Amino acid sequence: MDRSQQAMASSVTSLPVPDRAYAAPHPSQVGLAASMIGLGVLGLIYGDVALVWQHLPIEHLPGEKLIAYAFALIELVGGMGLLVKPLAKPASALLAAFLLIWAVLLKLPAVVFVPLMEATWLGFGEIAVILAGAWVLLARYAGNHEHGKLSWLYGRRGVRAARVLFAVSLPMIGLSHFFYSEQTAALIPAWLPYPLGWAYFTGACSILTCVAVLSGVLSRVAATLEAAMLWMITLLVWAPAIMAHPSDRTAWTAFVISAAIACGAWVVADSYRERRYDAS
Repeated sequence: MDRSQQAMASSVTSLPVPDRAYAAPHPSQVGLAASMIGLGVLGLIYGDVALVWQHLPIEHLPGEKLIAYAFALIELVGGMGLLVKPLAKPASALLAAFLLIWAVLLKLPAVVFVPLMEATWLGFGEIAVILAGAWVLLARYAGNHEHGKLSWLYGRRGVRAARVLFAVSLPMIGLSHFFYSEQTAALIPAWLPYPLGWAYFTGACSILTCVAVLSGVLSRVAATLEAAMLWMITLLVWAPAIMAHPSDRTAWTAFVISAAIACGAWVVADSYRERRYDAS
């Protein structure tokens, strides 16, 4: 190799390596974006929040319709932003902040005031899983740069914290399959035998995933299987409901929310694929 070739090789190898976080979005990120866009579209169509999942605790709240449209626009803009590389970072920050407010203001009060009702924990846990997914994306796009007192929100520390949030949210969902076993079994497709057994099995899987993620034992496998299970539930339970009643708003809302939860788990599972964000 002559000197000119050596110089060319040296210049190429010295080029900065692009940040993987800014590469084409993973399918999990696209899925979370699509589900948030879906929520936004539903909100704009119906001029209302997402039923029980976004229930406003004050009846006849002044400006309730404006709040619903604001929610819908945030979901729509945030979801679309995740699909555009230059906008992905602010979009993930917008969605993470929005979902945090959603969890704290709309779900946490019910947990505080009615802590013995598992349904209140279920509602909080479902939104927390979506929040964990958005947090992973925010942490990845923000990188490991110095952020002062909020540095734990970003980079490796942020991803680890989001995994913990994901893990502790799963028993809230899993236990509902035991507390409300009959209601859960009623959602199992009729062609599957032993619906009560499936209700208990899926609930136990969520609890075991929590243990795996927190302990670090087969955490990536467990998170991936949890995401796959949540997607199977979405497709087997809510897709047929839409096919049977295509104009039913409840079925559409349940499908999109369930898909968002599955995609939140999927994003968390994908975070184990990148070594630079590994907890080890």
